[in-house]
Formats: sequence, C-alpha cells, structure tokens
Amino acid sequence: MLIQLFEILSLALRLYSWVLIIYILMSWFPGARESSFGQVLARMAEPYLEPFRKIIPPLGMIDISPIVGILVLQFAGRGLEELFRILLGL
Repeated sequence: MLIQLFEILSLALRLYSWVLIIYILMSWFPGARESSFGQVLARMAEPYLEPFRKIIPPLGMIDISPIVGILVLQFAGRGLEELFRILLGL
C-alpha cells in the first residue's frame, strides 16, 4: 500500500514537472499560450509559479522562476523518495 502511494506521488511530481516544462517552452512560440491548450496549462502552472515570481525578479527579459520551481519539485521528489526508504527500512 505504501509503495503504491509513493509511486503515485512520484508519478504526479514527474508529470507536473513536464507540465511546467511544456508551459515554459510554449513561451517561445507566438500565440501558443493563448491557445486553449496553453490556457489549460496556464491554469495548472501559474498558481505554482506565482510565489516564485514574487521572490525571484526576472533577469532582464529572462524569467528564471520556472527553473527554480522545477528544481523545487525535483528536490521534493528526492526528499519523498528518502522518506519512503526510511519508512520501509530500505
């Protein structure tokens, strides 16, 4: 039961990381974020990215807050993995 929970949470973190990556890459294409797919991704990504944007100012025209957001997700995934290793005694 605990292993399945870990696998679901781990998968959710990986999928959300991909959502963020795709959302970031869409900024390179004019009008992509205004499409219906872009708006769906914006509704999923912006609430998570907003706190990072408040803390980290853009460097000129480059917004690095999504990179920090993805790194935080990666660290959370690794922390979750370590927690489950401890709980399972591995």
